[in-house]
Amino acid sequence: MRGSIFQPRPYLLLSHTRLRHVFRSFAKLNTFDPFENESQEGKGGKDAEAEEEPLYLHRSRGQHLLTNQRVLDAIVGKAGVERTDTVLEIGPGTGNLTLTLLHHVRHVIAVEIDQRMIRALNSRASMLGLAHQLTVISGDALKTQFPPFDLCVANIPYGISSPLIAKLLFDQTITPFRNATLLLQKEFASRLLARPGDSAFNRLAVNVQLVAHVQHLMGVSKRDFVPCPKVDSSLVKIVPNSVKPNVDLKEWWAFTRTCFCKKNKTLGAIFRQKKKVLELMKRRSMVRKGGNDECGFVFEDDESEDDGEEGEGVEVKGGEVSEFKEKVLSVLKDGGYEDKRPSKLSIDQFLHLLTMFNNGGIRFHG
Repeated sequence: MRGSIFQPRPYLLLSHTRLRHVFRSFAKLNTFDPFENESQEGKGGKDAEAEEEPLYLHRSRGQHLLTNQRVLDAIVGKAGVERTDTVLEIGPGTGNLTLTLLHHVRHVIAVEIDQRMIRALNSRASMLGLAHQLTVISGDALKTQFPPFDLCVANIPYGISSPLIAKLLFDQTITPFRNATLLLQKEFASRLLARPGDSAFNRLAVNVQLVAHVQHLMGVSKRDFVPCPKVDSSLVKIVPNSVKPNVDLKEWWAFTRTCFCKKNKTLGAIFRQKKKVLELMKRRSMVRKGGNDECGFVFEDDESEDDGEEGEGVEVKGGEVSEFKEKVLSVLKDGGYEDKRPSKLSIDQFLHLLTMFNNGGIRFHG
């Protein structure tokens, strides 16, 4: 499940015998044991087991299988699925969560990059007579165009948590959906759930909470996974807001990137930096020339100790920098934001400050 917390070996092996244990943990639910017809002389003999293709779990893909059926049932229950739903699942692995979902919804669309996992998933669904309810898309979830779905329910590899949530919330090709119930690394979930006023409030939280409500559902122990990761997980539900904010998203992303570059400093201290002043002057110049300064969505806090001049290349005449800096600081003073820290501002306050900057001719995205 989590690439960054995987065991130190480059690959972890699930033997045929270990897979037997994993699959049998679902026997009561599925009324099917893929090994039940094995005999010592047949498939289950030692010779046959030696010939079985081993299933390696890839460190780079963060592959940890959730095997606790009570946890799987709880995930499906807390997701609020309905019999008529089509559910999107990212990274189904061998299908433990998938099969649980298939017993409660009309259809599951599973996106998986690992062909070995796809074979295991299709085989299990077919043997249970559930193949007609399952569509498996082979590919990278971050590069795949998702078909329409009602909910997303998934155990997410930590390495793609940020870009996947960004895709779900901001990709305009995705049709509206009710919610996304995601199992995430506990630390990442805590950052996602941080509220204005919390010392941990960050750019990840402010960007997500601009467009969605985030709720903590339950904790999940690391012992519920095979192999066992080093940290626990948290289940969160993300519910997109019905009303979209009236803001240019690229402008917003660039604005929050600037505000949280030194989140423990006051906004006055942040915008007094020559580097930031030059950046804003550069963007103002690009707007006037009809240019475009691409600023993609980045979830992670990107505080930097680098005070290099990103504004290099901007032609500055005389006291133009000082004059522009005073203009920026006057906006902060007029709004009462000069002595405030980014982590203490609400979403509405960020929106208000951005509007004040824009009305004053100060842009964050050209």
